[in-house]
Amino acid sequence: MTLTDPGFGVLTDEKIERSRLRNGVPERIPHAPHNYEVTWDGVRHFAQAYGDDNPLFCDPDYGPTTRWGGMIAPPAFHYTMGEDAAPKPDAETKALFRGDPFAGLGSYQAVMEFEWWRPLHLGDRLHCLRSQVGVVPKTSEFGGRSAHVTRAFIYDNAQGEPCVIRRGTWINAERTASKKRKKEVLEPEPYTPEQLAEIDAAYEAEECRGAEPRYWEDVEVGDSLPMKVKGPLVTTDVVVWHVGWGMQLTPNGAFGHAYKIRKKAPGLYPPNALNIPDTVQRLHWEPERARELGIPTSYDYGAMRETWLTHLLTDWIGDDGWLWKLSVQHRGFNYMGDTTWLKGQVVDKRQVDGRNEVDIELWCENQRGAITSPATAVVLLPTRSASVELPDPPADSRDGILRYEMDRIADPGL
Repeated sequence: MTLTDPGFGVLTDEKIERSRLRNGVPERIPHAPHNYEVTWDGVRHFAQAYGDDNPLFCDPDYGPTTRWGGMIAPPAFHYTMGEDAAPKPDAETKALFRGDPFAGLGSYQAVMEFEWWRPLHLGDRLHCLRSQVGVVPKTSEFGGRSAHVTRAFIYDNAQGEPCVIRRGTWINAERTASKKRKKEVLEPEPYTPEQLAEIDAAYEAEECRGAEPRYWEDVEVGDSLPMKVKGPLVTTDVVVWHVGWGMQLTPNGAFGHAYKIRKKAPGLYPPNALNIPDTVQRLHWEPERARELGIPTSYDYGAMRETWLTHLLTDWIGDDGWLWKLSVQHRGFNYMGDTTWLKGQVVDKRQVDGRNEVDIELWCENQRGAITSPATAVVLLPTRSASVELPDPPADSRDGILRYEMDRIADPGL
């Protein structure tokens, strides 16, 4: 299907059914990871890209003094890793994945969920098994008719040990619907010296729990996490984010390298105002492109906010705690110029199967008082008599976890 075909960019029942045929089938990852292995430089660049200077992630001399025995990567570092683990496709599988059923639709990240089972140490390499696990048609005010597509990204290390799963749901909506909507009008105002001083004071007050254990016994329902701030967001923040995160959608590389990728996937490089092909990701730093798509101006990535929330949590739990689960919903844009305040509160605690669990509600709130990304998390804390035991994955292999994910989608009670 080409840009001139009448069905391009239109969502139909036939396209939804075609997409569902891909559920549970491992999908090739088309390009190399940003990082093949966990290195000091890679981890440091990633942590700095979201404003985290925790020595557990940034200082190789600090890690050996902790329970981990060495430097480890921040929770979301797996985003930058993962060599393709999908089997070589046969002719039927190649045909199944030929072309995108939702080509021409706008794609917006709506939900991202994580479960972490093992830390990533220096020298670790990861494989990633990617598969679509669900497609649900919906109708929304934002994009009219849409298809919600959920994919699972299952990572294991060189020893075959599952380390983390990332489950993402994207809303695929007709761009014409979002263009017609255009209800949101953004009229940003310059920050006052007082507002900037408040933000700077929040940065000045940041604390990392570090080596001082936060014990499960000392946590109470209703406790608030120390607030963090990210912003005001500027284009430079997105540039630095890409240094640590990579590009993800369009591969790293410029000029001739980008040309070779563009030959294979021209749809990833729509022309700009000068008729020059450029990455679809440019709406994150090019306001004109965002406005073409019915969005007031450029904005952040959902993954940035997810990583900011891990920063809030890892600073709170300290070196001896473990971030087990995080679920983030993206309900609003975080525009250039916005300031995001990260807040959280303990809502429950319990002891289950030897785990000392704490449930936390947390959220991203902008300077206008709007919550852009509500989230929930489960962290594991030590007690005065026992250290944290790492949680077990639902299966001992990536293929087994994929089967579990398919069953979980079919039966949400799992």
